[in-house]
Formats: sequence, C-alpha cells, structure tokens
Amino acid sequence: MENEVIEFDMGLGGGGDDAVAIIDDEEMTDDSPSAANGIMGSSSFFDPSTYVLQRDLDLEPCEGMEFESEEAAKGFYNSYARRVGFSTRVSSSRRSRKDGAIIQRSFVCAKEGFRNLNEKRTKDREIKRPRTVTRVGCKASMSVKIQDSGKWVVSTFVKEHNHELVPPDQVHCLRSHRQISGPAKTLIDTLQAAGMGPRRIMSALIKEYGGISKVGFTEVDCRNYMRNNRQRSLEGDIQLLLDYLRQMHADNPSFFYAVQGDEEQCTGNVFWADTKARANYTYFGDTVTFDTTYRSNRYRLPFAPFTGINHHGQPVLFGCAFLINESESSFIWLFKTWVSAMSGRLPVSITTDHDTVIRSAIMQVFPDIRHRFCKWHIFKKCQEKLSHVFLKYPNFEADFHKCVNLTDSVDEFETCWLSLVDKYDLRDHEWLQAIYSSRIQWVPVYLRDTFFAEMSITQRSDSMNSYFDGYVNASTTLNQFVKLYEKALESRNEKEVKADYDTMNTLPLLRTPSPMEKQASELYTRKIFMRFQEELVGTLTLMASKVEDDGEVTTYQVAKFGEDNKSYRVNFNVLEMRATCSCCMFEFSGLLCRHVLAVFRVTNVLTLPSCYILKRWTINAKSSVILEERVNDAFSSYLESHTVRYNTLRHEALKFVEEGAESVDTYNVAMSALEEAARRVAITAKNEGRVLMINGRTREDARSNGTLTKRNISNHHESLDQNLSEDEMDRKIQELNKEVECAKRKCEVYRSNLVSVLKDIEDHKQQLSLKVQIIRYSMKDCL
Repeated sequence: MENEVIEFDMGLGGGGDDAVAIIDDEEMTDDSPSAANGIMGSSSFFDPSTYVLQRDLDLEPCEGMEFESEEAAKGFYNSYARRVGFSTRVSSSRRSRKDGAIIQRSFVCAKEGFRNLNEKRTKDREIKRPRTVTRVGCKASMSVKIQDSGKWVVSTFVKEHNHELVPPDQVHCLRSHRQISGPAKTLIDTLQAAGMGPRRIMSALIKEYGGISKVGFTEVDCRNYMRNNRQRSLEGDIQLLLDYLRQMHADNPSFFYAVQGDEEQCTGNVFWADTKARANYTYFGDTVTFDTTYRSNRYRLPFAPFTGINHHGQPVLFGCAFLINESESSFIWLFKTWVSAMSGRLPVSITTDHDTVIRSAIMQVFPDIRHRFCKWHIFKKCQEKLSHVFLKYPNFEADFHKCVNLTDSVDEFETCWLSLVDKYDLRDHEWLQAIYSSRIQWVPVYLRDTFFAEMSITQRSDSMNSYFDGYVNASTTLNQFVKLYEKALESRNEKEVKADYDTMNTLPLLRTPSPMEKQASELYTRKIFMRFQEELVGTLTLMASKVEDDGEVTTYQVAKFGEDNKSYRVNFNVLEMRATCSCCMFEFSGLLCRHVLAVFRVTNVLTLPSCYILKRWTINAKSSVILEERVNDAFSSYLESHTVRYNTLRHEALKFVEEGAESVDTYNVAMSALEEAARRVAITAKNEGRVLMINGRTREDARSNGTLTKRNISNHHESLDQNLSEDEMDRKIQELNKEVECAKRKCEVYRSNLVSVLKDIEDHKQQLSLKVQIIRYSMKDCL
C-alpha cells in the first residue's frame, strides 16, 4: 500500500498545513465537528506510514495488539478499513477521573448505530433537505486502552459487518478515505489560478493520476477545497480593495464608496463611484444598465457595474460593485446606495439580466422606473435551455428571432408566438413559458414607448457586459483588478476624447441638399448624425399619404412605394409642431424615424423642431448651453419660428379656402378679405426694417414688457391708414398685383421644373428597383 495522507472522521483538531476537511452530505455525522461546522481544517489527518510499519499493513486487528499511540491505532484501523472496504469514525471515549486524560477510545464502522432525530432541533422548523440515512446498526469496531507503559492495546475487536462492503474501485468515495494530498493541492491551486473550474480540474487530475480511484477524492471535495481557497484569498484581497477605496476618497472627497455591514470584517458587499462616474450620470443618467453576469475574477464573485450610453453611443460608467452575496437584501442595499451616490436622481429606465431576485429588489427601490431584462442574455439562455430544439430544427432560431424582433405590434407578436410554440411543440416547455410570462420586460413591442438610448430596437445594448471587456478575466485577482480597472477607465476616456476630436475637427459628408441634414450635422455628434442621416435618406423611398384630418391633428400613412401592407401611422399637430409615429423610434432612441421625417418633407418642415433635438445626443451634451432657448416668453419664441409661421398660415388658409368656396357670397367675402389682407401684409413688409413705435415704445421695448397685443397692432394699422392717401393706396395695390402676377409666373416655372425632376427621380428609382430585382434573382441562382 502506498504511503498517503489519510483523513479520519473525528474532531480532534490539529492537522498540518496539508490538512483539509472533506464535507459530504451523504456521510456527515452528528457527532463530527467537521460535519456540523463544515470548516476547513477542523478534521485531523494522519499518515499511516508514521504509525504503521509497511510489513504490518496487511495485518488484521486482534485483541492484545499494541500501538505506540492512539493516533497509530487509529491510522492502522483506517488502513485496514480501506483495504476491506468500509469507512471509519471515532465513536466514544473514556477519561481518567484523576486528570481527565483519555484512557480508552473506540473506532467504529461509519454505519454503526442509528441516526436519531433530535426533537428540540426539528419540532419548531421544517427540515428542508433531510439527510440520507447511512447508519444501519453495524457492530464492526475496534477499541483500544492505554497501559501503564503508555502504549495502547486493542481491548476488543468486532470484525463482522451487517452490510455490503465497498469494492476497491469505489473505496476512494468513502469519507474517511478521501483526502487531497500535498501534490494534488499544488496542482489544483495552479489550475485554479489559471481560471479552470472544478470539473476541468478533476479531468486533469484523473488523467494525471491514471484514474479516479487513484486520485483519492471526488469532484465535490475539489470544489469544497477551491471554495475555501477562494475564501481565504478573498479576505486579504478585499482588504486591499478597501484600502484602495479609502485612499481614493482621502485624495478626492467626491469619490464615493460604501460597504454593507462591518467594514472592518470585510464580509459585506462593496460599492464605489468615482468623480467622473458621478458627473457622467448627470449628463447621461436617463437610462442605466446593471449587469451581474460579469463574473470577471478568480473568486467567481459577481462584479456588477452600473453603465449607460454617452453622446457618442459609447458605454459610460456610473459606478461599480462587488457582491459577496446575491440576496434580495443585498441588492436593495446596493440600489439605495447607488441612488445616494447619484444625488438621489432616478433614471427613466434600467436594464438587468433576467433574475427574479433583482426584479424584486428593483420593484421595492425603483417602483416607478421601467425595468427591462436584457434580451441578449435571454437569447443566450435560450440556446442552452432549448439546445435540443436548435439541433433538431435548424430554422427555429430564425423563427424565434423574427417573432421577437420583427413584429410591429403586440397583437402581431402574440399571434406569432402562439404559432411558434405550436409549430415546434413547445407549449408545455417550462422555461419558455416563464420568459413568456415576463414578456413585457424584454420583448421590444412592449418596451418601445420608453427611452433606452438604443439606436435600434433590435440591437444589443453596447453597455451590457462590455465596458471592461479585454481587461479582466476569470483569473484576475482583486489586487490585479484595481490596476486593470484603472486601465479600462483610461482606455474608455481616450475613446471618448477621440470621438470628440473627430466630431469637432472633421466634416461629415452630406448626402442631400436638405437644410435639416445640415442642421443635424452641426448639432449631433458624428456617430449620432450618421444614424440620423440613415433615417433622413431613407425618406426618399417613402410615400406619406394623408388619411385623416380633424382640424388639429393630421394623420398620415407612411409606407414604401408599392408596399402599403407594411405601413406606419404618423400623427402630426402642425400648430404645436409635434409628431408621433407608430414605430416609437423617437421615444425609444431619442432620434426621429424616417416616417416622421417623410411627413416633415411633404409638409415643408425644413428644419428639426427643437423638441426633437435631445441634448444628450449633441456636441454640447456636457456643456451648460441649452439648445433653442429664448429669454422672451413662449408665444414670442413660437412666432419667431419661420417653419411654425409657415405651417400655421398654410393650415389656416386651407380651412379659409374650403369655407370660402361653399357659395358665391362666401366666395366674394373671402376674396375681399384676401385683398385687404394682401394690402396690409405689403404695408407691413415695407416697413419691416423700421423701428415701430407703439404707444411711445419701440417694438423691442414692447416685447421686453410682454407680447404684442392685438390692440397694439390695431392701433398701429389705424395710424398707418391715416397717413396714406387714396392715390398712394391705389398705386401700392397696382404694384402688389404686378408682383403677385410675377410670382405666379415664377411658381409655374418652378412647378414645371419640380415635376420634371420628380419624374426623373421616379424613373431612376424604377430603374434601380429593376436592377436590384435582377441582382436578387442572380444571387438566388448562384446559391
């Protein structure tokens, strides 16, 4: 028999540096301290070669056999048990009445006696996981007594067992024969540091030793050893992390950190946010991602960053946490601490991985915030849970993607989902039904009315699990993490600086003559402008048709030419310059969709209304400049917008024309009113450059004291009328009529030219469409 470390199921303590406690629920005993506490190093380990001569290893115990010590007797009996095929433990002992020293010890088969339920321990609580019954009343045992000479002598020995013995190839599974030797621990430590898990490490050990029986322990033992290894290393590294956080706070009081529980004990969760993270939140804190799947350290602790999206569409950090435990109370503490660090300001939405504990914590701390599960993580989990479906049905993934991402309404999604689960016979799949029950928190059609700062409803959030990619991995210690964390921050900051430089020092290529495109290129950052440009150019393929007008809101149907079955509805209030689309892209991403832009095109809205320019996407996202703000009142600001004035007059004029054409009388009145209006407009236009005096004040003075009232305007026109003679009025009317006729002729020329251009565009579009169809058919033939 090889010399080896042997573990005994007893609680004498001691154990050398190579000692390790093995915990196995199947053979844990009530009288074993190691079983009760599960603490590494609480059991004793003995090398039989220390106490048992090699020539004696094949001996069978007998009465009168002597040993130099109690440990030697124990090691001998355990070696015998390993050879025969059973596990041992210490049963009872007797002590001297004189000095209390142990004078007798009994070693028994692990199946000796019967396990009794302790009424005091179980009567007030339900046992959640009852232990397996392992004791069957076996009588096999060996007792030793100490002699006056100091030697221990076998006083009784019972050989017979009342149960089957374990064959040699399974002996390593018995509790008292499972041990991790010094060389094995060294190999485990090395592989663990390299990021390997228990299963892969056991595979390596089995290959190294030539079989599981020669390894001498199980995967459970390896897992327990690695867990306790991590715990010991963690205590020291957490202290290093806390020292780093304390130093950062001392250097900059704006650096925020907090520890749940006793900071000195290093047993609670840790959160911190530097000054830049807190500042970034003030600019881009409208939507937040919280990711606990980033287990990027050798302790398998969830590293949980709070991230968002900056004005370049890049991930930006709002704070970090290390979670020693993932209980609901821990998440509640973390969310409250994070809000405190962010000065109490709440986001509009938050994205997390699919987790019921996190969901419950968010409902308590953020009851009014829109909570979304990360769709990418659900898709990834789907590949695991439905792997058999993916293998059996190659088209399932495409159908699942189409159902989730390409449906445009709730009804369409519901219909598509039912068709999907019926087609692949998945109506009773437990996990699929679970994610379906929470569909309003991850399926795009239920979320598109809330802002998540994503450029596309179907894209994966760049902030999700990507901020620290390339800097930390499974072998990273907390001590290493601090340095890599700082490198990641430096890299992300550099990328933002580079994006700022590109935006400020290079000009984008404009693809249309639209004033709106030029305006957007001067306002948005480069990446956001490119995304807006895609939508603007996309309007060239769209037709916007008016389908309803209630006097205030006009409804348009927007679709590609010849594809009316795939259309979107846009409601446009011309007086308020506000439009909403059924695709909800602006609500979801903060950029106008091509459908609204198409309606703006047909209604002559030439520039973006200020309400559709989110500052968080602009060049000035981090400045104090407020876009399109005026110091005067809202009505004056409203009148000064040329686009609003144009559309308002046009809207009112169309209503006037419809009413005036009802009869001859209304027509005559309408024409007379138009002639009078034209005369007054001409007079006002001529005097537009002069300083108008109203009640002794200039126009600017009047504006500073309030809006121009109708009475002021009426008095002004009356004074002008008195100063103009009838001859001058006739001459002005004639001049205006000539100008109107000239303008009409110009309009006809412009109209003819425009019709010609539109016809050329339509012909070119048809030619391109034909070429595309030809290319598609040729590609199909090639495939």
